[in-house]
Amino acid sequence: MGVIRVSGADANSFLQGQLTQDVAQLGMSEARLAAFCNAKGRMQASFVVFKRSPDDILMVCSRDILPATLKRLSMFVMRAKAKLSDASDEFTLLGLAGDAVASQGGDASRVWSKTDAEAANLVVLPPAGNTARALWCAPVDTPTPALPAIELAQWQWLSVRSGIAMITQPIFEAFVPQMLNYESVGGVNFKKGCYPGQEIVARSQFRGTLKRRAYIVHANAPLNVGQEVFHSADAEQPCGLVASAAPAPDGGFDAIVSIQTAAATDGSLTAVSASGPALDLLPLPYPLLEDL
Repeated sequence: MGVIRVSGADANSFLQGQLTQDVAQLGMSEARLAAFCNAKGRMQASFVVFKRSPDDILMVCSRDILPATLKRLSMFVMRAKAKLSDASDEFTLLGLAGDAVASQGGDASRVWSKTDAEAANLVVLPPAGNTARALWCAPVDTPTPALPAIELAQWQWLSVRSGIAMITQPIFEAFVPQMLNYESVGGVNFKKGCYPGQEIVARSQFRGTLKRRAYIVHANAPLNVGQEVFHSADAEQPCGLVASAAPAPDGGFDAIVSIQTAAATDGSLTAVSASGPALDLLPLPYPLLEDL
């Protein structure tokens, strides 16, 4: 992950016009999931957004899309008093799991809360089952917590089991936010003003045009982001894509797939091709928001 920093007197108003989230109402003790869409409502990036001060906002996103995202966002600054920069080298990012969250002052029951400890910020993320998760962010010269290390693959698996997929290059512009359940996990605010793609995102929600959702699956073979998903009713046309994947501790791979809702009700699912690895649906850790 990397960090885009937005600072200046107009940092809030600038991001308010670009993201699916209400940045203007974001408090100093809160964080939010947000997306940056193109004019057709397709997500070009997703972020964990929080404020280090009222005019200093950090947006954590996948490093593989960061340079292009920073360039696109910068095109819209114009006369706004907002400075955008790649601050990835200025901050240390750590993923905390389990008891480590409470040890650093986080309250696991308050998802998307932010706790400040001197120069460090701790954002409580949605859990993976009963395992608490948090993002620790601090300037690079800040001593890191003295905690046991976990493997990156384990953190990635916990992220999958949280049911929230972040945008990476293989799924760039592949989904509107609801196709990854962002409206159900607090990633879209339908009461805020306009942003790129807002009309498409709202229409998908209010007119019942959404035909794809995100689900968690398990396979006994490796899965990769961007792979196509097939349903037994149609061996030729894919019904969705793998949005996030990681090896499971007990073997095989778990993944978040965005597929046609009809494909999740009956029949069978496979990855890569109709004869590829079988996918078994697992329960989502959160309820889906009904159409408003």
